[in-house]
Amino acid sequence: MEYRYMGKTGLQLSVLSFGSWVSFHKQINDQVADELMGIAYDQGVNFFDNAEVYALGESEKMMGRVLRKKGWDRTSYVVSSKVFWGWRGKENKPNQHGLSRKHITEACHEALQRLQTDYLDLYFCHRPDKNVPIEEVVWAMHHLIAQGKILYWGTSEWSGVEIMEAHRVAQHYGLIGPSVEQPQYNLFERNKIENEYLMVYKTVGLGTTIWSPLASGLLSGKYNKGIPADSRFAIPGFEWLRDRLLQEQLVAKAVKIAELAGELSITPSQLSIAWCVKNPHVTTTILGATKKEQLIENLDALSAVEKLTPEVLQRIETIVQTKPILPEY
Repeated sequence: MEYRYMGKTGLQLSVLSFGSWVSFHKQINDQVADELMGIAYDQGVNFFDNAEVYALGESEKMMGRVLRKKGWDRTSYVVSSKVFWGWRGKENKPNQHGLSRKHITEACHEALQRLQTDYLDLYFCHRPDKNVPIEEVVWAMHHLIAQGKILYWGTSEWSGVEIMEAHRVAQHYGLIGPSVEQPQYNLFERNKIENEYLMVYKTVGLGTTIWSPLASGLLSGKYNKGIPADSRFAIPGFEWLRDRLLQEQLVAKAVKIAELAGELSITPSQLSIAWCVKNPHVTTTILGATKKEQLIENLDALSAVEKLTPEVLQRIETIVQTKPILPEY
């Protein structure tokens, strides 16, 4: 396993990590989660990603039960949560979502309880909140760090301008600013990592914990001939994701990526994950899996990185040259 420093911080994250979005509670039970997290940890994965909204809190509860059962040295792994959506779904009342100081603080306490831990290594603002002054967000996160409840804070799907504004506020008041961003990054979604954040890397520094390296499975090839019954596109409530990604032009590109992977004697998933890892601005690539074989295959993507020669990378660019503009969600 390779480890990379998270931006300009001293924290090292495994270049491949393990996340729970969609899978925990919705697709797998405690026994499977225990097995998958164990495999990941034994292969050197040290970062486990979660959020308050995943399965409306049940994902964090499941991960907390697994971590408690495993009994791993707490200093040997990194665990995260995210705040914004709330976990009560449609039952959210005012102040039970968003980035007010109240919700940030209370959501942190609730995440600590669900994950059965004394502190969060990483705490993300899951989306920007246009209704809350950035000063309030930065102060709230700084206080949680000062209290020892979180160690680093970051953002998810924020614009480069919003991240820099948070740093301006932090510098003005002598506070701790965000050190990591969690954007989507894959062969079909590239703008933030490759363009928008360039000045942020060069100035204040920015770690990235990228999600959906396989475009929710599209780049794995599993949807090349339809929608499997056990896939996330078939899960009730995820129609928005299916409609966003299952487009004819994207499927056609995924088929060509699969053909190229076959020439290299690797799987489409390994090629797509290795491509993400190849970018030095990616601190860690978050993997999601529901089966042991799937996770092992994806972890083996590290051995495929060396196969992505300049010539192969150019062939990949030729396949995805007309970068599709995905609809907002």
